[in-house]
Amino acid sequence: MSAQPYPGPIRYPRPLAAASRVVVTAPSSGVPPALHARLDLCLGALRERGFVVEEGRCLRAEHQGASAPAAERAAELERTLMRDDVDAVIPPWGGELAIELLDRLDWGALARARPKWVLGYSDTSTWMLPLTLRLGWATAHGPCLMDLVPGQDDALSAQACAVLQRPADGSAWRQHQSRAWQRQWSDFATAPASTYQLTEPTRWRSLHGRPREAFDGRLVGGCLDTLMHTAGTVHGDVAGFIARHRQEGVILYLENAGLAAGDLVRALHRLRWAGWLDGLSGLLLGRSPVPDATGAGALRLDDALRHTLGTLPCPVLLDADIGHVPPQMVLVNGAHAQVRWSLDVSGPGGGSWGGGEVVQRFD
Repeated sequence: MSAQPYPGPIRYPRPLAAASRVVVTAPSSGVPPALHARLDLCLGALRERGFVVEEGRCLRAEHQGASAPAAERAAELERTLMRDDVDAVIPPWGGELAIELLDRLDWGALARARPKWVLGYSDTSTWMLPLTLRLGWATAHGPCLMDLVPGQDDALSAQACAVLQRPADGSAWRQHQSRAWQRQWSDFATAPASTYQLTEPTRWRSLHGRPREAFDGRLVGGCLDTLMHTAGTVHGDVAGFIARHRQEGVILYLENAGLAAGDLVRALHRLRWAGWLDGLSGLLLGRSPVPDATGAGALRLDDALRHTLGTLPCPVLLDADIGHVPPQMVLVNGAHAQVRWSLDVSGPGGGSWGGGEVVQRFD
């Protein structure tokens, strides 16, 4: 591995404002015709915010698992990130084949470019996190474009674009955990304007069974399913990021999109061997859509986490608002964060619920 450490502090893109140019391209999965109505609604929502929205060529098609051949997707992404008139790149969603782009991008040229905001999750993590690790760009892990349909007004989703409009002046902004989450996605082809159906009570948990946790540090992370393949490579040098920011501390966050318990054990061992779990201030794990195993003697997801993470000296919080089970927070790779959680917090109308909060600063 021969990655050069990025020079100086984290580089924050300039905040979005009226007339900022946002490019929507699909470096992984594209949007087939049956979902164009949904896409058009989401593009319209960006325009309503006053942004100049530009569609990439790699967007409105899907063939063999991606929007276009790998060389075309990589060329469009690189060209877009190099353009000085572009302020943000927001993919429609993730996919499976973004890994094909990593060795096709000219990282030396990108290092000389002005940072652009990137917002997304899932397979977007595959190329978004290397922008932070290799170039020092702050990048935003949060809803993709197809999540941001007009009327999607839950407290976390409503902040997604606003985060990209914040100046890098060191001021603090906070997100509190959601009140409820969505168990099942709507069919965007038959209901293109559908918003989240938040029906399940949100409860963050401590892996170590503690009633409260608190930790600080620079954020880094994304989708475990894709990032595990970059661990220990030039594209996934989280160990180097931890070393560079050891005095401030580092918070790793991960979300499991589709790994069953046994696969989860193997993936987390891969991260441990690559140094991703050494010297952390804390670890945040998102809710997972993966169904748990049943039957006597089955290895369950919580078992897998206890087996691999139970001896970590840092706090570990589970079922956070991150990833494929919406709604989700926007976590900015490179930003300084304070995480606070307590088991019982008085809620409106009485009762109690688990209370988690993330406060971030762009400094």
